[in-house]
Amino acid sequence: MFKRIPTRTFNWIIMITIAILLIELMFFGGGFIFTALFLGFLMYLGWKNYHSLFGKVLFWVGTVSLVLNVLNMVAVRFLFIALIILFFIQYRRSKDEPDYIKPRFSEGESLQAEGITEVKPLFQHRLFGDQQTDDVPYQWRDVNIHGGFGDRVIDLSNTVIPEEAVISIRHFIGHIQIYVPYEVEVSVHHSVMFGQLSIFQQPEMKLFNQSVSFQTKHFQQGKPRVKIVTSIFSGDIEVKRI
Repeated sequence: MFKRIPTRTFNWIIMITIAILLIELMFFGGGFIFTALFLGFLMYLGWKNYHSLFGKVLFWVGTVSLVLNVLNMVAVRFLFIALIILFFIQYRRSKDEPDYIKPRFSEGESLQAEGITEVKPLFQHRLFGDQQTDDVPYQWRDVNIHGGFGDRVIDLSNTVIPEEAVISIRHFIGHIQIYVPYEVEVSVHHSVMFGQLSIFQQPEMKLFNQSVSFQTKHFQQGKPRVKIVTSIFSGDIEVKRI
């Protein structure tokens, strides 16, 4: 049902919500920002120690408290009200203009005329939790994901790298580990607020609100090669040979 809502309508709702949020934070949000940072820190500590009972309690107390604080914001209330109104408007329209259901073809058949097939990505966007590539051989697909909390492990030794491959990761809190075969040329562009960077045999670098770029000697001419682009608020990245 929501697929029938024009993108412009969604964009207006998002822009109005952001405007209300900024006004609310500028004039009334001092306490909320401090509370949100504190609760976020509790969630991070709880997630890193989630194997223990104390970690689980800390994580869920921080999560529930943060959600309740967010729900009390005027901007969030406006967003919920706007979505509810849109739901009823679209429900009314669906009664007057019902969708016509067409026969569904098997996967990829409907796009066959254009030579297009759907490719399942290696990773899905995930707010919480760790992700890693399979331990068995798999077909390579470029990685383009964003996430919230958790670690990401990408092992390129179990796949065949094409002439050019891309790994793009935007993450909030967590560690990223990428294992690259020796015959693959590598380029790394990394942005981080707090964290450390370790690439091959280079000394570990501590970074604060920085963007850095590195590449192997023969990256421009050599193939196969992989371009790694990462952006993290807080976390470490390790690129290792395997």
